Amino acid sequence: MAIDPLTIIMLVVLAVLVFFMFRNSRKRKAQAEELQSKVAVGAEIMTNFGLYGTILEMDDEENQVLVETTPGTVLRVHRQTVTRVVTPSPLAPLEESIDHSDDGAPAYGERIDETTADAPAAGESTVSKTEKKDDE
Repeated sequence: MAIDPLTIIMLVVLAVLVFFMFRNSRKRKAQAEELQSKVAVGAEIMTNFGLYGTILEMDDEENQVLVETTPGTVLRVHRQTVTRVVTPSPLAPLEESIDHSDDGAPAYGERIDETTADAPAAGESTVSKTEKKDDE
């Protein structure tokens, strides 16, 4: 009995798919265990629907977590909705990319105050330059 090459290819593809399926399952299980070890009272968390807060209390029997989102606002959510423990990241110093040239024109997108832009500078008279030329 001869084995068809197409059958061999299909079996190899099936074996590769099963291998990756088990590998992914182990990765997900390890990530879930790592998350559960980090989830504790006082941890800053994010839920799967994008809510950030601090864990106040955990009830393992009911699988519920009390999360304080803002001072005085406490929400009760299911424990599985906690998807990530937020770690504070160090803030990078902001680099100022503002051009401080003295050309007087505002930069693109820069807002100018209309009241101060039309007002004369200190020591300037309200007479325009064209009126001065006419007087001379």
